Amino acid sequence: MYNEWSLDILYNGADDPKIDTDLDLLEKTVAEYKSAVAKLDGESPAASLRKIIDIKEEMSLLVRRLSGFFSLRRSTNSADTAGAAYTTKISAMLASTAKENVVFEKFVGSIEDLDSVLESDEVLSQYKFYFNEIKESVSHNMSDDAEAVFAKLNISGGKAWGDLFSFLTANVEVDYKGEKTTLSAIRGLAESDDPVVRKEAYEAELACYSKIKDSIAFAINSIKEQVNTEAELRGYENPLEMTLAQSRMNKATLDAMLEAMREFMPKFRQYLKHKAKLLGYKNGLPWYELFTSMGEASSEAFTVEDAHKYLVEHFNSFAGDLAEMVDRAFNEEWIDFYPHQGKVGGAFCSNLPFVGQSRILTNFSGSFGSVVTLAHELGHAYHGQQIQDHRPLNTGYTMPVAETASNFNELIIVNDAIEKADGEEKIGLIESQIQDCTQIIVDIYSRFLFEDEVIRRRNKTFMFAGELEEIMLNAQKEAYGDGLDPNYLHPYMWCCKSHYYRAGLSYYNFPYAFGGLFSRGLYAKYLEEGEAFLPKYRALLKATTVDSVEHVAEIAGIDLTKPEFWRTSLQMIADRIDEFIAQTSK
Repeated sequence: MYNEWSLDILYNGADDPKIDTDLDLLEKTVAEYKSAVAKLDGESPAASLRKIIDIKEEMSLLVRRLSGFFSLRRSTNSADTAGAAYTTKISAMLASTAKENVVFEKFVGSIEDLDSVLESDEVLSQYKFYFNEIKESVSHNMSDDAEAVFAKLNISGGKAWGDLFSFLTANVEVDYKGEKTTLSAIRGLAESDDPVVRKEAYEAELACYSKIKDSIAFAINSIKEQVNTEAELRGYENPLEMTLAQSRMNKATLDAMLEAMREFMPKFRQYLKHKAKLLGYKNGLPWYELFTSMGEASSEAFTVEDAHKYLVEHFNSFAGDLAEMVDRAFNEEWIDFYPHQGKVGGAFCSNLPFVGQSRILTNFSGSFGSVVTLAHELGHAYHGQQIQDHRPLNTGYTMPVAETASNFNELIIVNDAIEKADGEEKIGLIESQIQDCTQIIVDIYSRFLFEDEVIRRRNKTFMFAGELEEIMLNAQKEAYGDGLDPNYLHPYMWCCKSHYYRAGLSYYNFPYAFGGLFSRGLYAKYLEEGEAFLPKYRALLKATTVDSVEHVAEIAGIDLTKPEFWRTSLQMIADRIDEFIAQTSK
């Protein structure tokens, strides 16, 4: 307890005989799926769809259990060779169904009275959004054979390059004060109370990338080339258009959000320059001071036991079911807490709706920021709790709404703490919130600019590490402006963020800004409506897997395609910045 997560609810270790049993069952189910697809024209549309759905549900549950188990194991032990072998085997089985998937989707697209067919069956009627989404996407399918080849090549292509990135960053040795440490551990020192440690850790971190940056440059070039190729083959104008389609989000929504974000960049720069002045810098804030805590809030060190009690108490003031879930997460070993060699950096939550739980990875350092990170990931788990009653193929939400509950959780924790604090502690909490907002707005914007530029350039050229560093620095300068010291930026942010290394998930950056701002709009609704908002909030989260981003927002009376909503949310942050500057200018 309070150390590593338990995966026993999935399998009792890598030698559990049930793994091979389920692998055999998956192989049989895949064969059944192929056979059923081959006979699609032999029965009525309703009977054909029902048979396929029954098989796909079983196949989905098996894959999610098996892949989830090995993926989670490998995230804490990148050298898990057994897990890698099993993962490859599962991927190969799934890749073998690519041709059948296209045939099935074309069959769905050919049904003219699709809604009537779906309404004729109780199970199919619950998949109305699922099937209509397939019908709309058919025009972007490649040929049957091309889909099959592409899926197989991805195993040794984009996926393999992503695995290489994870392995390199999890195992690179960082030289620090005569000893060896991990990348995640050295990055955690950015929150140290000692300014000398912060700078030395920053310098040690940058130095370690020379060991892996060339290999990672090949990884990002290869992945983005694959992404460009796929977008072209599927008939999209560019990968961003493909990502927005995958996200169930309109370009008008992204444009409205980015427009509002750009309008408020000067306010964030004002905060950064003021923080730099408070810390004694005259040329903007050095990168290694971004996570420096102000006031006295950082003086309290949290144990995991402290975090457990703190989060349950604070979430209980919002919703009892959230507090109960958080308590379960700690008591039932859902969380892997501490950094170590071979464990990936950062934090994530993996929903396991088929067992009514989630698994959370974090690199807990004992800071208030670590507690907020736990709150964030537990928000993902709460989101998972809302969707677990959906049918198996209706439990996938898209990138933008994925950060809604997580950021809402952060607001609950930080806003409640701010209201109860005073003096230097209040200043520290306010600055901590602004610091987080700066990451999800300004830094995320820089990451968006970087990825967009890399994807565009990859159409014409290969970018070695030096060029990637230049692109990253230019993106940071455009986003942060004069808020940061140009002599102390971070040219290797592309070497430590896993979001760039997923061939099937491009632009995994703007969803963080979306989630942060969307959650603020929802939080304002909660402050206005009180407990009456909670059923609406749960319904909204549940709808994220079966509706578009824009329609989900409409449940709360929000129009995402207009900059006004985003400006309102950003103004809430701007007000905090004004409060911080006023409090610290006395």
